Amino acid sequence: MTLAATGMTLRHRDGQVFRFDAGALCLELLLTGGPGPVAAQYEVLDRVDGLLDWVRGCRLAPGLDVTVTDAELAAVRDVRDALWGLALARVGGAAPDPGELATVNAAAAEPPLVALIAADGTRAWAPGATGARLLATVARDAVELLTGPYADRVRVCGADNCALVFADTSRPGRRRWCSMDRCGNRHKVRAHRARTPPEGEV
Repeated sequence: MTLAATGMTLRHRDGQVFRFDAGALCLELLLTGGPGPVAAQYEVLDRVDGLLDWVRGCRLAPGLDVTVTDAELAAVRDVRDALWGLALARVGGAAPDPGELATVNAAAAEPPLVALIAADGTRAWAPGATGARLLATVARDAVELLTGPYADRVRVCGADNCALVFADTSRPGRRRWCSMDRCGNRHKVRAHRARTPPEGEV
């Protein structure tokens, strides 16, 4: 599971820009859209450039040059949609869908991206990165997440009108919000207003 990251920059439809740490590479893929009316509003995997934009913003090390075919793009969409189902099943304590498991497991069985140590000591990527290898890397991350120590910390943001899914990798394990800059702050404001009587009232 790819843990080290500071999060991705998201822009909500209301214009607010905030940082969101999904906690895992596979959950970052859910930011590209998905099944259902809510996730479909954010669909970007209807074009190869949408996937490449996601690659540049996700927690994979920079400099990854991926070649993606239309067939590979369709496969990424299939795995992403399966990941939605598996993540929400985990959140709800439900049994995983066998078809969704098969989709993710088949992708995970393929060769992943190959990371290298560059001459300057930084992380780099072996040439020949493809959409299939990218997908295998994401699927393997999902296997690690959903079978590992953070499996029971996969959560949906606690705000009523937010559907962002994250893995709480914090030490105390008490994360409730997609971002304190967005839903967490809004909750604090609402709680403060509920405690504070209107001006003029005692």
